[in-house]
Amino acid sequence: MSISLILGLVIFAAVLGLGYAFINFYAVRRMEEGTDRMREIAAAIRLGANTFIAYEYKIVAVVAVIIAVVLGVLISWSTAVAFIIGAVMSASAGWVGMKIATYANVRVTNRARTTGSLSETLKVAFKGGSVMGLCVSGCALLGLFIVFLVFGVGLNQISAAAGEGEALWGSCSSLIGLDASFTMTLSGYALGCSIIAMFARVGGGIYTKAADMGADLVGKTEAHIPEDDPRNPATIADNVGDNVGDVAGLGSDLLESYVGALISGAVLAIELFVQGVYADAAILKAMIMFPLAFSAVGLISCVIGIASLFVRKKLSDNPHRELNTATWISAGLTILLGLGITWYIFSPFIGEYAMFEGAVSDIPLFDTVEFNIGFISPWISAAIGVVAGVIIGRIAEYYTSYDYKPTVKLAQSSVEGSALTITQGLSLGMISCMLPCVVLGASIFVSYEIAGMYGVASAAIGMLSFVAATVSVDTYGPISDNAGGIAEMSYLDADVREITDTLDSVGNTTAAIGKGFAIGSAALATLSMMTSYIFAYTDPVTITSAQELVKGALDYITLNVINPRTLVGAIIGAALPYLFSGMLIEAVAKAARRMVEEVRRQFREIEGLLEGKVLPDYKTCIEISSQGALREMRTPAIMAIAFPVVCGFVFGAEFVGGVLVGATISAIMLAIFTGNAGGAWDNGKKYIETGAIAGHQKGSPAHDAAVVGDTVGDPLKDTVGPSLDILIKIMSTISLVTVTVFSKYNLIDWIESLLG
Repeated sequence: MSISLILGLVIFAAVLGLGYAFINFYAVRRMEEGTDRMREIAAAIRLGANTFIAYEYKIVAVVAVIIAVVLGVLISWSTAVAFIIGAVMSASAGWVGMKIATYANVRVTNRARTTGSLSETLKVAFKGGSVMGLCVSGCALLGLFIVFLVFGVGLNQISAAAGEGEALWGSCSSLIGLDASFTMTLSGYALGCSIIAMFARVGGGIYTKAADMGADLVGKTEAHIPEDDPRNPATIADNVGDNVGDVAGLGSDLLESYVGALISGAVLAIELFVQGVYADAAILKAMIMFPLAFSAVGLISCVIGIASLFVRKKLSDNPHRELNTATWISAGLTILLGLGITWYIFSPFIGEYAMFEGAVSDIPLFDTVEFNIGFISPWISAAIGVVAGVIIGRIAEYYTSYDYKPTVKLAQSSVEGSALTITQGLSLGMISCMLPCVVLGASIFVSYEIAGMYGVASAAIGMLSFVAATVSVDTYGPISDNAGGIAEMSYLDADVREITDTLDSVGNTTAAIGKGFAIGSAALATLSMMTSYIFAYTDPVTITSAQELVKGALDYITLNVINPRTLVGAIIGAALPYLFSGMLIEAVAKAARRMVEEVRRQFREIEGLLEGKVLPDYKTCIEISSQGALREMRTPAIMAIAFPVVCGFVFGAEFVGGVLVGATISAIMLAIFTGNAGGAWDNGKKYIETGAIAGHQKGSPAHDAAVVGDTVGDPLKDTVGPSLDILIKIMSTISLVTVTVFSKYNLIDWIESLLG
């Protein structure tokens, strides 16, 4: 296996993905925007989104610089630089995605206006979404290429990890003398992506849901005016929120998930080698490079899958089927090309035997790294991740789409009032947790049996290997939602809004599917990172016989749940996602409350507003959402970063290990529950709006009840749920980065040493 060839494949895939993204970007820009009124509204949305993200990134930049300095002092300068690279890549993907969304929205509206074709309008929305999807994978791989080339190869950190020399220029030590490694460099890159994702998701989520709730509660249920009606003062802020939360936040979120999955395998392999569990340096290098190579062929496959939708001259009027086709092509090609790259990387070790005490043993080399089905083991594990992700997505679709019984039943409950709507939605969300967890558990068990903990990491890689396609589909949703708002505010024909609403309804389901992928991969990646975390603070393994080379990684480590520190940590960790979620919901409620008061004030004080004679003050509502989001996002985001570090320096490594276990299990359930319940409430409302329930149309009491349910679900599905997968990954990553320090220096150990 040639590391140079793998890195060449990675940069080719990154350039291909980013190049195709910019081709689509400028293809969208060249399209007509429509009428003067449409251009005016689109410009207002664009200005609001640009202003907010600029302020948000200024705040994040300050936090990032502080963290980088701390990492440089405590861990290594290479970790700090990799952290900055990760932050820049994540921020860049989010910014480009937000820009294309604010250009694509009005062009989608105009295509629906000029053609009256659902399929032609779908192409424009998906072309805009593809820019975000391709930038997520392209930026992530570009950053990883830089990290591997500069630190892994240039500064010799990969060879140093394999025990073949030392890293150059002191890149493996900190200013206070603690040793670091390529593990820390990779983790620093992932942490940089996580920091941006946390602030972007939390800040954008608070912004968009505060505006959405204010617009719905007053506009729909009190004034009984249509969604996105230009008379509603909060409607521009609502549309701005779609871009900063559901596009920029989504892009940073999924890029962070993607990177977390990729580095989990490489980090795990390095830690197992350093701790003596794996013994062969050559196969270690192969295991480090495999995640990069597999993700590269995944991006190439996604370019083909995405392009397949555009090259066909005529599409059906079933947008869900067309989007699924692009996704299936991407996933299928990823599996096929992944088999080829797996053969290239691992086939040279076929027939090789492990070395023990300088002599060749009778133990097959693959057995020592738990490849129980030979060289194909990591590929099978990755394929299991792909299949598990698809199944979890289908389960999410079943519980959130009004094409199926659960959401239809939820919509019908709205006839009895808002209380039963909320009750039915809670029931649906809770019930929907079981099947995804069964699939997730089965994929963990089977992938572990095939390739050990590295197999679990490979399953996470597989689940997100075609993330460019899934993010493209996911991003198309908020673009379509914005397009519908522009159509309504521009007084276009009802046929135009019907097209955009159809696309938006499908977008709600694809968003729920994307959230399923995100939390599923987060669970798999976090499990791998937790294993690396435990190895990072335990003593190296001593191999006393050749037979011990084939023991599983988990046989060498333990996290004793009976230990009071670990048990208490697990209990507190399980409560942490609820604390975090509660803080986010409260933040949304505070901002939404101010929005509701402002909308009511304008309806009350501006003469002729409800009659449509004058336009409302949109600017004040945008300012309320912006100020509320920027003010409220800091505490929960900083808490997620600081909590494991503070706990580590006070209570030690075992306590933090318990926190990670408890938080991960709790967050998985809560994320699935909030995502599916919120998606079902939203689509239940849309089901009523289609007129499917006789006698209950828009503006009816049943519709009012459904709007209340949708409003309850808004902060759950678009703020809480997406932030939870970031929470568990950022905690596991920052714990892995800092454990080398707090495992040696913590308050409890110091007190115990004083007491003798």
